[in-house]
Amino acid sequence: MKCIGIIGGISWESTAHYYAALNEGVKNRLGGLHSAQILLWSVDFAEIEELQRTGEWERAGEIFADVAKRLEGAGAECIVIAANTMHKVADYVTKSVSVPLLHIGDATAKAVLSAMKNNVLLLGTRYTMEQPFLKEWLTSKGLHIVVPDDDDILVVNQIIYDELCLGVVTDESRHRLLDVISRNKQRGIEGVILGCTELGMILEPQHVDLQLFDTTAIHVDFALDFSLNS
Repeated sequence: MKCIGIIGGISWESTAHYYAALNEGVKNRLGGLHSAQILLWSVDFAEIEELQRTGEWERAGEIFADVAKRLEGAGAECIVIAANTMHKVADYVTKSVSVPLLHIGDATAKAVLSAMKNNVLLLGTRYTMEQPFLKEWLTSKGLHIVVPDDDDILVVNQIIYDELCLGVVTDESRHRLLDVISRNKQRGIEGVILGCTELGMILEPQHVDLQLFDTTAIHVDFALDFSLNS
């Protein structure tokens, strides 16, 4: 088993799901008392969110690169960024360490294509939906990515930052997200990528009549494959 180094805390709500799912996955695959070998560095999300909001991505990248180096130095054999949005600084991490970064875009594209889907709606923070860092990564793997209109982007972003990152899950916000999905069905979408690691807290397969691709669960499986099979 290889040790997984996680850059978490963005938010700690979703990072807790990563930690639990990795350990559940190892238990399910190996049985008995087995659990995952994990090194976790949890950043202060308030600091990172301010850098996102003010566009100081270079500084955010430097912080993540430093954390990745510390994880590698402590024995991590791969790096996982436990957030979609912060893959905007993935290059900083990749260049700072000699161990592989397990990119959430690679994991997600593999899962979507394995399900024989192509035209998919991407939900996430406004950075993920508006900027090219994840959309272009997924497109380069053969997917056609649809994003909501500007008003719906604001709706999804508000629910993520003002509610889900604080552990708040409401039926009202779930219905608002379902309305966003419904408005995009006419664009021929075949599935929905939950491209924020908190979205799996509020949307589950029973809520939607399209296939959901929860990037948290997908990323966890990808990391487990590397840890246990490489």
